[in-house]
Amino acid sequence: MQIRKKTHNKEVIRGKRKFQFLNSGILGIKATSSGRLLKEKWEVTKRDLYKKIKFFCGGRRCKIWSTLEFNSTLTKLNVESRMGKGKGPIYSNSKFIREGKILIEFSQIPKHKQKEVLSFLQKKLGLRIKLVNL
Repeated sequence: MQIRKKTHNKEVIRGKRKFQFLNSGILGIKATSSGRLLKEKWEVTKRDLYKKIKFFCGGRRCKIWSTLEFNSTLTKLNVESRMGKGKGPIYSNSKFIREGKILIEFSQIPKHKQKEVLSFLQKKLGLRIKLVNL
């Protein structure tokens, strides 16, 4: 696990790929609105999604690829603390998601279950998303 450092300025680590097009799977979930996503929220959503897709696919093998890399650290200092006490400890990682970024890619999901996966993710993430086919 890579441990992020606290930086003086809000420095964002840039990724090498933009993930605007499908690379691995046949079906993808693309963000149509921008917003910030916390690492804890993403982990819980991903775990629930794995359970749901395992239930949908039955005995078949469904593959899932996650394309998010969290690149910003969030620090927090007490409200009562005075100035000059430092920046505070890191409490989470986050990712700013722009429009057009692919969040998850799938393969071998039944067509009649794709809408259910979309509505499930829309409720969990709080972002506007859409399905993208190859």
